[in-house]
Amino acid sequence: MTTTAKLLQFARQWKSTAKEMLGHTIVLAKFFSLLHLTENYICSPTLVYGPSMLPTLNFTGDVLLVEKMSTLLGKVAPGDVVLVRSPENPRKTITKRIIGMEGDTVTFLVDPTRSDRSHSLVVPKGHVWIQGDNLYASHDSRHVGPIPYGLLLGKVFYRVWPPRDFGPLGQ
Repeated sequence: MTTTAKLLQFARQWKSTAKEMLGHTIVLAKFFSLLHLTENYICSPTLVYGPSMLPTLNFTGDVLLVEKMSTLLGKVAPGDVVLVRSPENPRKTITKRIIGMEGDTVTFLVDPTRSDRSHSLVVPKGHVWIQGDNLYASHDSRHVGPIPYGLLLGKVFYRVWPPRDFGPLGQ
């Protein structure tokens, strides 16, 4: 067998292997594209923990499903539990309840641990007012002010962990 014949045989073998590898690569690219779209625009799981949302969420942690379409379409309302990019630390996400939307007047206790003094304000355009369910242990709009709507990452709709609390997240 000549060198040219050996090269042609090698090229034929490589061609079928290359076609097979290209096919697998395309399938993987489609899978990761779908995964990316689902995670960023439809729904994603998230772990939340801490005392600020007691008794709605557990102190030791809950795994929640967060749907992203509501915030993208402007379909959130007072009473919804939302995932928010922290205005103080962009690497951190927080989970709070929406208390007021733009144009709403909200009245809140300034420091519930020390006094009953309250304050009222109108939520500005393009913002929401968020608070934790546990007013005594929540760092929220009472401390950082109204939250820009663009920092809302999604609306919590289902708890998947712990198993005893599995189900839709109640209002």
